[in-house]
Amino acid sequence: MLKETILSDYKRCGVSTLGFKTLLKTFVIMPNPGLKFMTIFRLTQYYRKRNRLLFFFFFVWLRRLKVKYGFDISYRTTIGNGFYIGHFGGIVIHGDTVIGDNCNISQGITFGVSNYGKNKGVPTLGNNVFVGPGACVFGNITIGDHVTIGANAVVTKSISSHFAVISPEAIVIEKDLSPFYIHNTNV
Repeated sequence: MLKETILSDYKRCGVSTLGFKTLLKTFVIMPNPGLKFMTIFRLTQYYRKRNRLLFFFFFVWLRRLKVKYGFDISYRTTIGNGFYIGHFGGIVIHGDTVIGDNCNISQGITFGVSNYGKNKGVPTLGNNVFVGPGACVFGNITIGDHVTIGANAVVTKSISSHFAVISPEAIVIEKDLSPFYIHNTNV
């Protein structure tokens, strides 16, 4: 089952077999941060309750990859088969989040906890969900199957299957606010 799960992640990147050459290419020759991270993530989860020594080894490796690539994804996170990380950097996923099969995530996304209100908790994502760059999903909500979450969207309510969520258009105001943010220009 472990090999099939890891292979499902590789298939999302167009790799059909999982062998020594594939792993050498992923880890050494042409490193793919998403595949590299997910391979170690899957091994960490697999050995969590099977072998303490191997779990510790992969856990430490996973921690190093988190810092190196900017993926803050806990080994406790439930992630389905065929998970695809499009770009590395700025990915934060709460450890209790549940993610379905064949999901794509982009850089700068957050799946986080809401600490108050009726949606207190963490999100659950269905199968075949795409999450665009900079998107945030907060609270005990359910994202259905075949949902697209556009760039910079903030989702705090459940979304039914076969829907798309897009962020509002940028608002342009006629006021120069740059002096509030740009300082020490007389150098």
